[in-house]
Amino acid sequence: MKVSGFTLVRNGTRFDYPYLESLRSLLPIVDELIINVGIGDDDTLQRLQRFAAEEGQNKIILFESDWHLDDPERKRGGKILAEQTNLALQRCTGDWCVYLQADEVLHEHDHVRLRQAMERANGDQRVEGLLFDYLHFYGSFDVVQHSRGTYRHEVRAIRRSSGAESVGDAQSFRRADGTKLNVVRAGTRVFHYGWVRTPEAMKEKTFFMDQLYHGTPKPEDAVKGVPHTGDNYRYKRFWGLQRYRGEHPAVMSERIRTKGWTWDLENSPLVWTWKDGKKIALDSFEQLTGIRLFEYKSYKLL
Repeated sequence: MKVSGFTLVRNGTRFDYPYLESLRSLLPIVDELIINVGIGDDDTLQRLQRFAAEEGQNKIILFESDWHLDDPERKRGGKILAEQTNLALQRCTGDWCVYLQADEVLHEHDHVRLRQAMERANGDQRVEGLLFDYLHFYGSFDVVQHSRGTYRHEVRAIRRSSGAESVGDAQSFRRADGTKLNVVRAGTRVFHYGWVRTPEAMKEKTFFMDQLYHGTPKPEDAVKGVPHTGDNYRYKRFWGLQRYRGEHPAVMSERIRTKGWTWDLENSPLVWTWKDGKKIALDSFEQLTGIRLFEYKSYKLL
């Protein structure tokens, strides 16, 4: 059984993505690692070339891609992210393909478990994908968000022969005809650090990502210096945030040690809206029963 890894990154350094840590967490379990490097304006490509030469174990295949962001049609609903993900997937040659985004990291304690899950699934033709469990960090490395505002599970390994494709804004995968994949649990965690970076990088990244979903901002809005989603980039205390006291992947140790900003969860003002009442009721039911009512699932769990 051959395993491919695949990912994409654009301006990873500029937006403070842990993209090298992500790659280091994936490299030990794959036989090849395909990296789609979006043409940007920082040193991401150079860093990846150096990483491939020094740590790549002859597994890494890099290629560049122009996102053509001057085309307004490519700035709707984040679909450009799925398109670029599929460019990397199309270059995979493995029986199974493991996908990580540039802010997602695997724990080394899960490597053997993931490999075993793929080997078991490889012998069962019903299984088209593997479902991973998510930890969503927010504002700091010791805070996680666990509420209906985040997804608990997502497909991150697919059988290549299933013809699965990245869909939407690259959060998940479907068959080419749009139907859901049959999946089983991998028993593997994804540490998602998309909301943990310097406040400056968080704001700049939000400006860029908003354009991928909502188009180029109007000149008057750009002058105001506020993204389409408002001050969403500012770290806030809201329902669903909890302290995390567990271990992080070893590849994240240096980034965590050199973290250059502070955010105090307990002393931050609580942001509250009337919609939170419904969240609290539904989250309380989930805590009591383990069932998340009305949960969206982009897969079929066998």
